[in-house]
Amino acid sequence: MDKNLFIKECKVKLSSLEKKLNLIEAKFQNEKVDLCERALMEIDIPVREIKILLAEYKFEALAEEVYFFKIVKPQFISKFIYYSKLLSIEVAIPNAGKAILKEYFECELLTLKTFYDQYTDFYEYYRRKATFLDDKYFVRNQFDLKIKLETGLYDYDEKFATSHDHIVSKIIANDLLEKYLLESIKNIDGYTFKESEEKLILLWSSSKSSLVELLYALYCSHAFNGGNIEFSEIVRYTEKTLNIDLGNFYKTIHEIKNRKTNKTKFLQLLNENLSNKLLEDD
Repeated sequence: MDKNLFIKECKVKLSSLEKKLNLIEAKFQNEKVDLCERALMEIDIPVREIKILLAEYKFEALAEEVYFFKIVKPQFISKFIYYSKLLSIEVAIPNAGKAILKEYFECELLTLKTFYDQYTDFYEYYRRKATFLDDKYFVRNQFDLKIKLETGLYDYDEKFATSHDHIVSKIIANDLLEKYLLESIKNIDGYTFKESEEKLILLWSSSKSSLVELLYALYCSHAFNGGNIEFSEIVRYTEKTLNIDLGNFYKTIHEIKNRKTNKTKFLQLLNENLSNKLLEDD
Protein backbone atom coordinates (compact mmCIF):
# COMPACT_ATOMS: atom_id res chain seq x y z
CA MET A 1 0.00 0.00 0.00
CA ASP A 2 1.22 3.51 -0.80
CA LYS A 3 2.54 5.47 2.19
CA ASN A 4 0.20 8.43 1.79
CA LEU A 5 -2.73 6.11 1.11
CA PHE A 6 -2.14 4.17 4.35
CA ILE A 7 -2.07 7.27 6.56
CA LYS A 8 -4.95 8.80 4.62
CA GLU A 9 -7.01 5.64 5.13
CA CYS A 10 -6.33 5.82 8.87
CA LYS A 11 -7.43 9.45 9.02
CA VAL A 12 -10.61 8.69 7.07
CA LYS A 13 -11.44 5.92 9.52
CA LEU A 14 -10.73 8.25 12.46
CA SER A 15 -12.99 10.98 11.06
CA SER A 16 -15.78 8.48 10.46
CA LEU A 17 -15.36 7.04 13.97
CA GLU A 18 -15.50 10.46 15.64
CA LYS A 19 -18.74 11.28 13.81
CA LYS A 20 -20.30 8.01 14.96
CA LEU A 21 -19.15 8.57 18.54
CA ASN A 22 -20.62 12.09 18.52
CA LEU A 23 -23.97 10.65 17.46
CA ILE A 24 -23.80 8.00 20.18
CA GLU A 25 -22.87 10.64 22.80
CA ALA A 26 -25.86 12.76 21.76
CA LYS A 27 -28.33 9.88 21.70
CA PHE A 28 -27.29 8.15 24.94
CA GLN A 29 -26.01 11.09 27.02
CA ASN A 30 -28.25 10.06 29.93
CA GLU A 31 -27.53 6.34 29.59
CA LYS A 32 -23.79 6.09 30.19
CA VAL A 33 -23.55 2.30 30.27
CA ASP A 34 -25.31 1.89 26.91
CA LEU A 35 -23.26 4.78 25.56
CA CYS A 36 -19.96 3.13 26.51
CA GLU A 37 -20.92 -0.30 25.23
CA ARG A 38 -22.01 1.08 21.85
CA ALA A 39 -18.91 3.28 21.61
CA LEU A 40 -16.62 0.33 22.30
CA MET A 41 -18.27 -1.71 19.56
CA GLU A 42 -17.81 1.14 17.09
CA ILE A 43 -14.15 1.67 18.02
CA ASP A 44 -13.32 -2.02 17.76
CA ILE A 45 -14.16 -2.10 14.03
CA PRO A 46 -11.62 0.45 12.66
CA VAL A 47 -8.92 -0.76 15.09
CA ARG A 48 -9.19 -4.27 13.69
CA GLU A 49 -9.22 -2.92 10.13
CA ILE A 50 -6.09 -0.82 10.70
CA LYS A 51 -4.36 -3.79 12.29
CA ILE A 52 -4.99 -5.81 9.12
CA LEU A 53 -3.79 -2.95 6.89
CA LEU A 54 -0.62 -2.55 8.95
CA ALA A 55 0.18 -6.26 8.72
CA GLU A 56 0.38 -5.86 4.94
CA TYR A 57 2.28 -2.57 5.00
CA LYS A 58 5.97 -1.80 5.44
CA PHE A 59 7.06 1.63 6.64
CA GLU A 60 9.55 3.30 4.33
CA ALA A 61 11.29 5.27 7.10
CA LEU A 62 11.51 5.41 10.90
CA ALA A 63 9.87 8.83 10.92
CA GLU A 64 6.80 7.36 9.26
CA GLU A 65 6.59 4.54 11.80
CA VAL A 66 7.03 7.00 14.66
CA TYR A 67 4.24 9.19 13.27
CA PHE A 68 1.84 6.25 13.13
CA PHE A 69 2.55 4.93 16.64
CA LYS A 70 2.96 8.31 18.33
CA ILE A 71 0.15 10.25 16.66
CA VAL A 72 -2.25 8.08 14.66
CA LYS A 73 -2.76 4.85 16.59
CA PRO A 74 -3.20 6.50 20.03
CA GLN A 75 -6.15 8.50 18.69
CA PHE A 76 -8.03 5.21 18.28
CA ILE A 77 -6.77 3.26 21.28
CA SER A 78 -7.20 6.19 23.68
CA LYS A 79 -10.90 6.25 22.85
CA PHE A 80 -11.17 2.53 23.57
CA ILE A 81 -9.37 2.93 26.90
CA TYR A 82 -11.50 5.94 27.83
CA TYR A 83 -14.85 4.28 27.20
CA SER A 84 -13.67 1.01 28.78
CA LYS A 85 -12.65 2.80 31.97
CA LEU A 86 -15.75 5.00 31.90
CA LEU A 87 -17.90 1.88 31.66
CA SER A 88 -16.16 0.26 34.65
CA ILE A 89 -16.61 3.47 36.67
CA GLU A 90 -20.28 3.86 35.75
CA VAL A 91 -21.34 0.29 36.53
CA ALA A 92 -19.64 0.45 39.93
CA ILE A 93 -21.01 3.83 41.06
CA PRO A 94 -22.34 3.27 44.60
CA ASN A 95 -26.00 3.99 45.21
CA ALA A 96 -25.21 6.04 48.29
CA GLY A 97 -25.12 9.54 49.71
CA LYS A 98 -23.16 12.51 48.41
CA ALA A 99 -20.14 12.04 50.67
CA ILE A 100 -19.58 8.43 49.56
CA LEU A 101 -20.22 9.32 45.94
CA LYS A 102 -17.69 12.14 46.09
CA GLU A 103 -15.14 9.85 47.73
CA TYR A 104 -15.71 7.30 44.95
CA PHE A 105 -14.91 9.79 42.18
CA GLU A 106 -11.96 11.20 44.13
CA CYS A 107 -10.50 7.69 44.45
CA GLU A 108 -10.72 7.33 40.68
CA LEU A 109 -8.90 10.66 40.31
CA LEU A 110 -6.21 9.36 42.64
CA THR A 111 -5.79 6.37 40.33
CA LEU A 112 -5.05 8.75 37.47
CA LYS A 113 -2.49 10.58 39.59
CA THR A 114 -0.82 7.28 40.43
CA PHE A 115 -0.39 6.60 36.72
CA TYR A 116 1.15 10.04 36.15
CA ASP A 117 3.51 9.52 39.10
CA GLN A 118 4.56 6.18 37.66
CA TYR A 119 5.49 7.67 34.28
CA THR A 120 6.58 11.18 35.25
CA ASP A 121 9.60 11.28 32.95
CA PHE A 122 7.75 10.07 29.88
CA TYR A 123 4.74 12.24 30.70
CA GLU A 124 6.98 15.34 30.62
CA TYR A 125 8.69 14.11 27.44
CA TYR A 126 5.33 13.69 25.69
CA ARG A 127 3.81 16.95 26.95
CA ARG A 128 6.88 18.91 25.83
CA LYS A 129 6.51 17.32 22.38
CA ALA A 130 10.11 16.12 22.59
CA THR A 131 11.43 13.83 19.85
CA PHE A 132 14.96 12.78 20.79
CA LEU A 133 13.86 9.37 22.11
CA ASP A 134 11.15 8.68 19.55
CA ASP A 135 13.23 5.96 17.91
CA LYS A 136 13.16 4.08 21.25
CA TYR A 137 9.59 4.84 22.25
CA PHE A 138 7.69 4.55 18.96
CA VAL A 139 9.50 2.04 16.77
CA ARG A 140 8.63 -1.63 17.09
CA ASN A 141 11.13 -3.98 18.77
CA GLN A 142 13.42 -1.07 19.64
CA PHE A 143 12.70 -0.64 23.35
CA ASP A 144 15.55 0.05 25.75
CA LEU A 145 15.49 -1.99 28.97
CA LYS A 146 17.09 0.94 30.79
CA ILE A 147 13.95 2.97 30.09
CA LYS A 148 10.87 2.51 32.31
CA LEU A 149 8.55 0.08 30.53
CA GLU A 150 5.02 -1.18 31.13
CA THR A 151 4.85 -4.46 33.03
CA GLY A 152 2.54 -5.94 30.39
CA LEU A 153 4.80 -5.07 27.46
CA TYR A 154 5.34 -8.69 26.44
CA ASP A 155 1.59 -9.27 26.31
CA TYR A 156 1.18 -6.82 23.43
CA ASP A 157 1.19 -7.76 19.76
CA GLU A 158 4.76 -6.84 18.77
CA LYS A 159 3.64 -6.16 15.19
CA PHE A 160 1.02 -3.66 16.35
CA ALA A 161 2.72 -2.07 19.36
CA THR A 162 5.81 -0.22 20.49
CA SER A 163 7.04 0.20 24.05
CA HIS A 164 5.24 3.52 24.64
CA ASP A 165 2.36 4.05 22.19
CA HIS A 166 -0.02 2.44 24.71
CA ILE A 167 1.18 4.86 27.39
CA VAL A 168 0.40 7.79 25.05
CA SER A 169 -3.07 6.33 24.57
CA LYS A 170 -3.51 6.15 28.35
CA ILE A 171 -2.38 9.75 28.78
CA ILE A 172 -4.97 10.94 26.24
CA ALA A 173 -7.67 8.75 27.78
CA ASN A 174 -6.81 9.90 31.30
CA ASP A 175 -7.17 13.54 30.26
CA LEU A 176 -10.74 12.76 29.19
CA LEU A 177 -11.41 10.74 32.34
CA GLU A 178 -10.09 13.53 34.54
CA LYS A 179 -12.49 15.97 32.89
CA TYR A 180 -15.38 13.52 33.38
CA LEU A 181 -14.52 12.87 37.04
CA LEU A 182 -14.14 16.55 37.92
CA GLU A 183 -17.46 17.28 36.24
CA SER A 184 -19.08 14.40 38.13
CA ILE A 185 -17.81 15.74 41.45
CA LYS A 186 -19.06 19.20 40.54
CA ASN A 187 -22.54 17.80 39.80
CA ILE A 188 -22.86 15.84 43.05
CA ASP A 189 -24.78 18.68 44.73
CA GLY A 190 -27.67 17.91 42.40
CA TYR A 191 -27.49 14.17 43.12
CA THR A 192 -30.36 12.46 44.96
CA PHE A 193 -29.87 9.14 46.69
CA LYS A 194 -32.39 6.54 45.52
CA GLU A 195 -33.06 3.64 47.82
CA SER A 196 -32.95 0.34 45.95
CA GLU A 197 -36.01 -1.79 46.61
CA GLU A 198 -34.14 -4.96 45.72
CA LYS A 199 -30.40 -5.29 45.41
CA LEU A 200 -28.83 -8.40 43.95
CA ILE A 201 -25.72 -9.56 45.78
CA LEU A 202 -23.41 -11.78 43.75
CA LEU A 203 -20.80 -13.63 45.81
CA TRP A 204 -17.91 -15.77 44.55
CA SER A 205 -18.28 -19.09 46.35
CA SER A 206 -15.38 -21.01 44.86
CA SER A 207 -11.72 -20.55 45.86
CA LYS A 208 -9.81 -17.35 45.18
CA SER A 209 -7.19 -19.24 43.19
CA SER A 210 -9.97 -20.57 40.94
CA LEU A 211 -11.16 -17.04 40.27
CA VAL A 212 -7.63 -15.87 39.45
CA GLU A 213 -7.21 -18.87 37.12
CA LEU A 214 -10.46 -17.98 35.33
CA LEU A 215 -9.61 -14.28 35.03
CA TYR A 216 -6.11 -15.05 33.76
CA ALA A 217 -7.52 -17.39 31.11
CA LEU A 218 -9.91 -14.66 29.93
CA TYR A 219 -7.06 -12.13 29.95
CA CYS A 220 -4.80 -14.41 27.89
CA SER A 221 -7.68 -14.91 25.43
CA HIS A 222 -8.10 -11.11 25.01
CA ALA A 223 -11.71 -11.51 26.16
CA PHE A 224 -11.81 -8.00 27.67
CA ASN A 225 -11.47 -4.78 25.67
CA GLY A 226 -9.90 -6.58 22.74
CA GLY A 227 -6.80 -7.28 24.83
CA ASN A 228 -6.14 -3.58 25.45
CA ILE A 229 -6.21 -3.85 29.21
CA GLU A 230 -3.75 -4.94 31.88
CA PHE A 231 -4.44 -8.01 34.00
CA SER A 232 -4.22 -5.94 37.19
CA GLU A 233 -7.10 -3.75 35.94
CA ILE A 234 -9.27 -6.82 35.33
CA VAL A 235 -8.51 -8.08 38.83
CA ARG A 236 -9.25 -4.69 40.39
CA TYR A 237 -12.60 -4.44 38.59
CA THR A 238 -13.53 -7.97 39.64
CA GLU A 239 -12.56 -7.31 43.26
CA LYS A 240 -14.71 -4.18 43.29
CA THR A 241 -17.67 -5.91 41.61
CA LEU A 242 -17.64 -9.09 43.69
CA ASN A 243 -16.42 -7.42 46.89
CA ILE A 244 -13.51 -9.82 47.21
CA ASP A 245 -9.81 -9.41 47.94
CA LEU A 246 -7.66 -11.58 45.66
CA GLY A 247 -4.47 -10.62 47.46
CA ASN A 248 -1.17 -11.14 45.65
CA PHE A 249 -2.72 -12.48 42.44
CA TYR A 250 0.64 -12.59 40.62
CA LYS A 251 1.87 -15.00 43.29
CA THR A 252 -1.28 -17.06 42.72
CA ILE A 253 -0.53 -17.23 38.98
CA HIS A 254 3.01 -18.32 39.77
CA GLU A 255 1.62 -21.10 41.98
CA ILE A 256 -0.77 -22.17 39.21
CA LYS A 257 2.12 -22.36 36.74
CA ASN A 258 4.09 -24.50 39.20
CA ARG A 259 1.37 -27.09 39.71
CA LYS A 260 2.89 -30.48 39.00
CA THR A 261 -0.34 -31.88 37.59
CA ASN A 262 -3.52 -30.41 36.17
CA LYS A 263 -2.38 -26.76 35.97
CA THR A 264 -5.83 -25.61 34.78
CA LYS A 265 -7.94 -27.73 37.12
CA PHE A 266 -10.70 -25.13 37.58
CA LEU A 267 -11.07 -24.55 33.85
CA GLN A 268 -11.25 -28.30 33.31
CA LEU A 269 -13.89 -28.54 36.04
CA LEU A 270 -15.92 -25.85 34.28
CA ASN A 271 -15.62 -27.72 31.00
CA GLU A 272 -16.71 -31.00 32.58
CA ASN A 273 -19.67 -29.44 34.39
CA LEU A 274 -20.83 -27.61 31.27
CA SER A 275 -20.51 -30.74 29.10
CA ASN A 276 -22.46 -32.80 31.63
CA LYS A 277 -25.17 -30.16 31.87
CA LEU A 278 -25.52 -29.96 28.11
CA LEU A 279 -25.82 -33.73 27.92
CA GLU A 280 -28.50 -33.70 30.62
CA ASP A 281 -30.47 -31.00 28.80
CA ASP A 282 -30.43 -33.06 25.61
